[in-house]
Amino acid sequence: MSNYLTPNFSFAPMIPERASGSRVWDTEGCELIDLSGGIAVNALGHSHPELIDALNRQAQKVWHISNIYTTQPAQDLARRLVEHSFGDKVFFCNSGAEANEAALKLARKYGRDHFGEHKTEIIACINSFHGRTLFTVSVGGQAKYSQDYAPLPPGISHVAFNDIAALEAAISDKTCAVIIEPVQGESGILPATQEYLEAARRLCDQYNALLIFDEVQTGVGHTGKLFAYEHYGVKPDIMSLAKALGCGFPIGAIVTTDAIAPTFGPGTHGSTFGGNPLACAVANRAFDIINTPETLSHVQTQGEKLQTALQQIGERTGVFKQVRGMGLLLGAVMADQYENRAGEIFNAALKHGLMVLVAGPNVVRFAPSLLLNNEDLQEGMQRLEVAINEWLAA
Repeated sequence: MSNYLTPNFSFAPMIPERASGSRVWDTEGCELIDLSGGIAVNALGHSHPELIDALNRQAQKVWHISNIYTTQPAQDLARRLVEHSFGDKVFFCNSGAEANEAALKLARKYGRDHFGEHKTEIIACINSFHGRTLFTVSVGGQAKYSQDYAPLPPGISHVAFNDIAALEAAISDKTCAVIIEPVQGESGILPATQEYLEAARRLCDQYNALLIFDEVQTGVGHTGKLFAYEHYGVKPDIMSLAKALGCGFPIGAIVTTDAIAPTFGPGTHGSTFGGNPLACAVANRAFDIINTPETLSHVQTQGEKLQTALQQIGERTGVFKQVRGMGLLLGAVMADQYENRAGEIFNAALKHGLMVLVAGPNVVRFAPSLLLNNEDLQEGMQRLEVAINEWLAA
């Protein structure tokens, strides 16, 4: 098949054609089990009938009306997010990168407006990932994503994740924001420690800086709670969301408080498609399905089963030395003798009809549907072990 797209993606050697639940069929008719969830996006699996219904119903009403107006789906989704989080106000956009861009712009403007021109510095974590815009790729602590696009925006520094002393040394009266992923995603599914997030909250309060939690990957159910910050009891000032919020329909958001939201006065920021009624209609229905005790309990139960199964595969094959993460957002760390070969496991699994992910070169990542059933989980693990054993024998 001819490829007319720019070569910044290395596409897998199959083309998905249709999907349902946690099963995908390619153009050759081969069936695959999806434990990747579209990189933590398809939180309710593929082609969920209630989401299709919500989309179809809204499609008969209005698709786009511009942000000169608000719409009921946007107001309904914002209300849901406010009622079930720390926040008071919501800004809608189209992706995680846009959500983080908005969060960082808001923090810088808030710092300048309230404390002066000097308060512009942003602290992020080494090996973090916050998006692909020039601003967010600069804030993300991975040179491989930013080095080709210099000169980069100034006033950004990086500290080691989970290192309280490093954060204490870096923060100052010039700091306007500290941005943290409660579970670092792209760098290997690394959960923050309780002490680290508590220290970040304390230091931000001490220095009048805003604490931003990037919950693009962890938010909306993947960790077994609606938002990952709930595991820690530490509230941010701004939270970014995307991925699972629309369950595959593009949407992003930031949630913030009444104390901070007025900084975004009329004309200070915007998004042509932000709050799109189609996206918000789907997200409303998805939110109501995910935000139930039954779904969130299922995430915790199936997450424990998946973690146990991966640990057992690691013990039997010697390929994984650790499994970490929360809920159904898990990373299997390659054993020392197979270091930096996670991509080979990705390819081996795909050959055996299993879709997984990598998180850096040394971690195989799993972010399946929050509705993952026992049959798909068990068969997926069987396919993974067969793939690994074949890979080892090669």
